[in-house]
Amino acid sequence: MAKHYAAIVGRPNVGKSMLFNKLTGRRTAIVEDTPGVTRDRIYGTCEWNGKTFELIDTGGIEPSEETEMLKFMRRQAEIAIETADVIIMVTDVKVGVTAADLDVANMLKRSRKPVIVAVNKCDTVGPVNPDIYEFYDLGLGDPVEVSAIHGFGTGDLLDFCAAHIPDDALEEPEDDTIKVAIVGKPNVGKSSLLNRILGTERTIVSDQAGTTRDAIDSEFENEHGRYLFIDTAGMRRRSKVDDAIEKYSNMRSIQAIDRADVCLIMIDANDGVTEQDTKIAGLAHEAGKASIIVVNKWDLVDKDTHTMDKMTEEIRRDLSYMTYAPILFLSAKTGQRVDRLFELINYVNEQSALRVTTGMLNNVLEDATARVQPPSDKGRRLKIYYMTQTGVKPPHFVIFCNDSRLFHFSYQRYLENQIRGVFGLEGTPVRITIRQKGDQEE
Repeated sequence: MAKHYAAIVGRPNVGKSMLFNKLTGRRTAIVEDTPGVTRDRIYGTCEWNGKTFELIDTGGIEPSEETEMLKFMRRQAEIAIETADVIIMVTDVKVGVTAADLDVANMLKRSRKPVIVAVNKCDTVGPVNPDIYEFYDLGLGDPVEVSAIHGFGTGDLLDFCAAHIPDDALEEPEDDTIKVAIVGKPNVGKSSLLNRILGTERTIVSDQAGTTRDAIDSEFENEHGRYLFIDTAGMRRRSKVDDAIEKYSNMRSIQAIDRADVCLIMIDANDGVTEQDTKIAGLAHEAGKASIIVVNKWDLVDKDTHTMDKMTEEIRRDLSYMTYAPILFLSAKTGQRVDRLFELINYVNEQSALRVTTGMLNNVLEDATARVQPPSDKGRRLKIYYMTQTGVKPPHFVIFCNDSRLFHFSYQRYLENQIRGVFGLEGTPVRITIRQKGDQEE
């Protein structure tokens, strides 16, 4: 099915992100009373009048400004305009028509796309606000009174969008997409990797840490399958997070991990594993997500025949709780080994969804207990009755025994290693729950 798009554009701080959240029904975009909070393109799904389409939130367009960041933001908005079937231009009734509004309107006229002007911050119910008539000067047709806070006028906007979305948007989307979250500390190259994969400037790349603020979804399809890549803001230590926007960004990153099937945990090859890397990897591990450790900027490292082995050993030592995760050394800048990501993503996703029959599990259990006897305490020995799998993503096994207090952690780890040795389960955490006799019916 071909996807269709509606873009929300306008100058900074007119309420685009709040309107985006209202139309999609989710708090996806960060909303803060500060110009320039949204920098990249953010996508959300809308359903209206039986049609489904993607809504794109963009950063504010400042045609007259020439700072590097504003140039990047304007380029992101231009890409959204090129992609969109229909455009919502957001303005501010309290400020009126500005020179920047006129410049944005001229840009939209050149696109020859259907455009509706949403005059935001019309927050009171009653007669038409006379200030709205000023917006006819934009030359984009009848403006619509809108309140992004209360939702007034949003039905008119959605009616306009749905009228310009082709009928093939009525088809149901496929659901075999693998969701991949790209996580890591600031400035490790998460956005550069995403842009390299997509082959386009999907997200802003800058040496300035903290450029990406939202968790940004990008669909991608190739011969290996369908993917939804989620680029996240770099996650700083809490002591370093000193403004509301960064707090929201960290929350978005944590939510991105929860949404994902697979996490790419990015590490800077020049820095090795830092304390913050261990915390970020720990979030993915605790969430039970299939993971790949991606060592970026490998092109900048002075190497000999043992460099990769040495760094692998250091990563295994510092991330000792994630020995199951494969490690891939690559360069987002040059593209070195980036193509190998897809096979790894597919593999760890399949391993995370693997189901093992109860019969096969108990064969492994019988063999394992014959090799190493279960522990005992004060003359009372642990007896293991049977094991079964109760869930996937991650694989979850339940072991029934006579007394869970006798089930020492080291023996649990031994059984996990035996399971992994037979069935693989590479790239995924494993959950084991111990239940004693009498708990079977719970």
